[in-house]
Amino acid sequence: MKILVLGSGAREHAIILSLLSEDADHEVLAAPGNAGIGQVVETVDLDPNDPVVVANYAIAQGIALVVIGPEAPLVAGVADELREQGIPVFGPGRAAAELEGSKTFAKRVMDVAGVPTGRARRSSTLTEAEAALDAFGAPYVVKADGLAAGKGVLVTTDRAAAVEHARTYLEQGSVLVEEFLDGQEVSLFFVSDGHTVVPLSPAQDYKRLADGDEGPNTGGMGAYSPLPWLDETFGSEDAFVTEVLETIAKPVVARLADEQTPFIGLLYAGLILTSRREKADDRGIRVIEFNARFGDPETQVVLPRLTTPLSELLYAAATGTLRDDRPTFAAASAVTVVLASENYPSAPATGRPLRGLTEAEAVAGVHLAHAATAVQGDELVSTGGRVLSVVALGDDFTEARARAYEALGHISLEGAQHRTDIAARVAH
Repeated sequence: MKILVLGSGAREHAIILSLLSEDADHEVLAAPGNAGIGQVVETVDLDPNDPVVVANYAIAQGIALVVIGPEAPLVAGVADELREQGIPVFGPGRAAAELEGSKTFAKRVMDVAGVPTGRARRSSTLTEAEAALDAFGAPYVVKADGLAAGKGVLVTTDRAAAVEHARTYLEQGSVLVEEFLDGQEVSLFFVSDGHTVVPLSPAQDYKRLADGDEGPNTGGMGAYSPLPWLDETFGSEDAFVTEVLETIAKPVVARLADEQTPFIGLLYAGLILTSRREKADDRGIRVIEFNARFGDPETQVVLPRLTTPLSELLYAAATGTLRDDRPTFAAASAVTVVLASENYPSAPATGRPLRGLTEAEAVAGVHLAHAATAVQGDELVSTGGRVLSVVALGDDFTEARARAYEALGHISLEGAQHRTDIAARVAH
């Protein structure tokens, strides 16, 4: 197939590497891509958020499948225009993408579908937000209602900080104040063609900047997959995945289909495993959030383990031909550690040279997924906050972690920062 992948981050690099790894002669293009993506496929300089520009390019180039990576093109309606032009596209239309674009919309859908989630109040003024903060009490959870690139959520015991976060995002729209839910977090992806839903393998990501879950929220500083500790509570990963599929993913997709806004693409369920039990069969699984696309950095550890051809899954979803057969995964352990720029996430330093990447990729079981890189003269430089993901596979997490951090040790970037505790809890 001739496949166009929209986006420029490590998630898109991971998708492209997965497509290229198949035993098939795909022609893959990326728009706009980045320096790392440009090393493996042709990159196209077009605006991925412009529905007409993307559709016209896809028609002119005879694209068989468009894969939308980030959230912005979804909320901009790029998938709608492509479908109108008869081009298969993996990604929900604007209306269904509101699952991510509006926290209020997502809460309403969950409520109607009977999906377990925390209580929340939508606030459009600071007075309303303060009243909600006081009603739920500490720790305080404040979320921007719209897109915020993974940085719109604050969890804090400091009421003044919660009020200030609400004040900041109220300038852009409403905010949601939610009750605090305590427990382990799990990211679980589902592929949907609007009716049929199949799960991928779960992952856990690290949202805080620093070791020990200290520091500000980020877009994600690392992840690992699978999650062996799920066996303790649920008996097996498969049992956990089945429960989430039946109680969360299927009801949400069915509800959106009933509302004539079918969800076609990747449903990302951000989950928390709480100790709360509200009825006899309640296992404590709650939805924190939904995203309408592959998560970053979880994609970097889920897709390298996927043994079912990714292109088959994406094309079947895009064309309404998805089967109930579950995708299969290798038994390997996968770890990714994000290398971030100095001063990320507030004001990341950019334009600094990256060196040692060849040596890093020479480590067994390691590859790199570029997020914010560009070629400047004869050097590779950083162009954003999260610069790249070091991805390592191993027979177990001890081996995968050792490989990831060995590779990271070869890379030099002035002022760079990374966490040293990714997947430490599952390495023995």
